[in-house]
Amino acid sequence: MSIETRPGNLLVVTAPSGAGKTTLCRSVIERLEPTIRYSISHTTRPPRGNERNGVDYHFVADAEFDRLIGENQMAEWATIHGHRYGTSRAEIEDSQARGQDLFLDIEGQGAVQIKKLFPQAILIYILPPSLADLRDRLLRRGSDAPAEIERRWENARRELAFLPNYDYIIVNDILSEATRGLEAIVLAARQRRENMQDAIRRFPAAPQS
Repeated sequence: MSIETRPGNLLVVTAPSGAGKTTLCRSVIERLEPTIRYSISHTTRPPRGNERNGVDYHFVADAEFDRLIGENQMAEWATIHGHRYGTSRAEIEDSQARGQDLFLDIEGQGAVQIKKLFPQAILIYILPPSLADLRDRLLRRGSDAPAEIERRWENARRELAFLPNYDYIIVNDILSEATRGLEAIVLAARQRRENMQDAIRRFPAAPQS
């Protein structure tokens, strides 16, 4: 089914820091674009390095974030490492209307919020092979101070409590296999009955949803 004739799917992807979530999602987007893209979150933290407003994040002041929450324009939001991050309802509704699948890169707390608002959302958790491997990955990155590594480590352990809420689990041990697994979930979601109404209508004898 073409991008113009099916609703866009909402795919929430969560992982502890260092599990390779961003690499996996970008690999799938490269293979399937333009039928899928990353959601652009709002955040109150300042830009880092070469990050661009409206491309990497929507960078907003605390007062603006408060306004969006007060006007019920945020589908989910959470405080992470001292800054607020959130996904706007408009971001989701626009992709659904255009028939474009959307990856939401959010934490477990936000994933639960999204599932309540959008029951058809697909929740995917990316795991490293083990906790020991996760800690090694955080240390090997070499970009964080020891205190930051410890904070990310503790956050990762707390995030595991949200695992029972997820529909799919991918273990990112071999990157190519994990990429194929994530791509398979995206492609299978497009064939769900509720996404295939145009095809069903071509068979009048079939029960209509």
